[in-house]
Amino acid sequence: MKRWLARYWNVLRRPSVHFSLGFLTLGGFIAGIIFWGGFNTALEATNTEQFCIGCHEMYSHPYQELKDTIHYTNRSGVRAVCSDCHVPHEWTHKIARKMEASKEVWGWLFNTIDTPEKFEAKRRTMAEREWRRLKANDSLECRNCHQFDSMDFTLQSARAKQAHSTALVADGTCIDCHKGIAHKLPEMSGVRLR
Repeated sequence: MKRWLARYWNVLRRPSVHFSLGFLTLGGFIAGIIFWGGFNTALEATNTEQFCIGCHEMYSHPYQELKDTIHYTNRSGVRAVCSDCHVPHEWTHKIARKMEASKEVWGWLFNTIDTPEKFEAKRRTMAEREWRRLKANDSLECRNCHQFDSMDFTLQSARAKQAHSTALVADGTCIDCHKGIAHKLPEMSGVRLR
């Protein structure tokens, strides 16, 4: 094995006999562009609603719950898709989230939430994981659309005005108060929601 690796290493470091340095550089540059374009295309394809609800677990549970919320149907006609709330828009945060989400593929492969009963049994664990993630990143995904400095507190209800003013001063984050905004809350006995 060691000889095999040494032989191929020598092939890689030896100068090209048939191609010029310019051709190899240009070829590497073009191959890099093709790779980068393909990578970004695949990355964006995984951010579509069709991709997210492509498996029956997501279509039959979370997506159906989303359809009953203001993030799906509202007076302004702006609809949030799965990736708007579960994937940051900024590239570095997006890549980190995609790497983290690759663990979720194992759950799909091993059918950990493929029935309503299994989904309900894991709902609280999944919800708490998302809440921790959103708390840790200061509700970055929410803030892609909702900004405190863009809010007109005079148009809000007294309760919302009080909560948003307090959160603004106390460095609160959206998920502190808005758990269950797009999906049904899990069984929360024994837990104090803020």
